[in-house]
Amino acid sequence: MRVVEEDGTHQLGILQTSQAIRIAKERGLDLVEVAPNADPPVCKIVNYGKYKYIQEKHKKEAHKHHKAGKVKEMKFRIGIDPHDYLIKIMHAEDFLAEGHKVRIQLQFRGRQMAHQELGHQLAQKIKADLLTMGSVDQEPKMAGRNINMQISPLPGQQRHRKFKTHLKGVTEHQDIKHQEGHDPREDKHDQEDHHDDEHHDDNHAAPAPQPAAPPPPAS
Repeated sequence: MRVVEEDGTHQLGILQTSQAIRIAKERGLDLVEVAPNADPPVCKIVNYGKYKYIQEKHKKEAHKHHKAGKVKEMKFRIGIDPHDYLIKIMHAEDFLAEGHKVRIQLQFRGRQMAHQELGHQLAQKIKADLLTMGSVDQEPKMAGRNINMQISPLPGQQRHRKFKTHLKGVTEHQDIKHQEGHDPREDKHDQEDHHDDEHHDDNHAAPAPQPAAPPPPAS
């Protein structure tokens, strides 16, 4: 077998198996076969625990890069509610942070087609909000009743979230509640109910004392 040093570059040459094992043991290391189909087979003198850890790490990194090649599609309605817009933008940041591309589709409905400039304005806003996480590799383009564009993630060290997510659907950049499914109108109803309770308490205050009845006339 051909025996390679731990650094992978220096060789000890072609040795008998018993000789290679003896050398590995003398160094407190292991003899690991790394190319069984070679002629002759190639073995490396290594710390097996360290070798196995490095191999697993490389396997995970390769799997991560393979997984990151997906394209995520997100749809925005023209005239979307600001709350819903923030939720979607934060999800888009999540996808870009994971290394996915994001395909944006802006949808026109009914008479909105008469105001296509609104769609292009929304596209520019999305581009600006995702500027620190991705770059546009397909500029906004009209296709039927939609405007489509695609954004690719920046290199990992260049990504910077504009909207910091602490919980799913929650951002610290807004004073209002942005938890997904929360209706801001509920806050108004809560305030009105609170005021109603105060009026209700006033209406049930203790009645004012009545003046004493005058004494009967002397007989």
